Amino acid sequence: MKKIRAAVVGYGNIGHYSVQALEAAPDFEIAGVVRRQGAHDKPLELTPYEVVDDITKLKNVDVAILATPTRSCPETAARIVSLGINTVDSFDIHTSILDYRTRQMEHCRKAGRVSVISAGWDPGSDSIVRVLMESLAPKGLTYTNFGPGMSMGHSVCVRGKQGVRNALSVTIPLGEGIHRRMVYVELEDGARLEDVTAEIKADPYFAHDETHVFAVASVDDVRDMGHGVNLVRKGVSGRTPNQRMEFNMSINNPALTAQVLVNVARATFRLQPGCYTMPEIPVIDMLPGTREEIVATLV
Repeated sequence: MKKIRAAVVGYGNIGHYSVQALEAAPDFEIAGVVRRQGAHDKPLELTPYEVVDDITKLKNVDVAILATPTRSCPETAARIVSLGINTVDSFDIHTSILDYRTRQMEHCRKAGRVSVISAGWDPGSDSIVRVLMESLAPKGLTYTNFGPGMSMGHSVCVRGKQGVRNALSVTIPLGEGIHRRMVYVELEDGARLEDVTAEIKADPYFAHDETHVFAVASVDDVRDMGHGVNLVRKGVSGRTPNQRMEFNMSINNPALTAQVLVNVARATFRLQPGCYTMPEIPVIDMLPGTREEIVATLV
């Protein structure tokens, strides 16, 4: 059986774990890794693979895993599907997902390819759980409580601020879907904590949450990639109230995101051309093997 050839675009935390997840997948092979610096200072673990600075320099790529900053995903996905390559990404700005999906849908249909967007764990696998919970109790409220743990999207956002050399954003759950953001920054020489704090708090990533910013000598000394989520729904099934359901998960953040990306990369070859989010995809299509094999063992 021909294996799916996947390229990893970007080689930060998610890119690193995406390579590991692809190596463990029985139906994938790695077509190569795309980094801004190409093969310059090529990491030792990438020795078996071709490393380039542009995806057009790789051969026979079936799907691209976009391990890039969230805000670059729409532009990157549009370009890559125009090359005839499926894409998957972990775009995580919840309020912009529908707009991104609408625009990428047109690109995918024109190219006859598939994109799966916002395929991390939240949005992503948690989105599937929220949809399932709401189907079981159609009337009610769902609360999503993150952490405590490192938020990759928020951390990347802060690292892009002027005056910041490195950064870590930690999410602290306060209950009922309310969160506190604890941000730790290494400052560039001459940067003022007051100015950096103001810029962080004004960003849409942080504007709606209680946010505290601290200067530290070394972000690596306080970094922990662990994270988690607690999803709770209390509602009504039919006319029966007080139905309560709960889902908990403690994870290594980038490792789980990478696994989800590989799962949906597989699913792109079982979908009609277009742009999808994870609740729109049959969960069974995210697993290797035929539907009959999976039904025989898991249903």
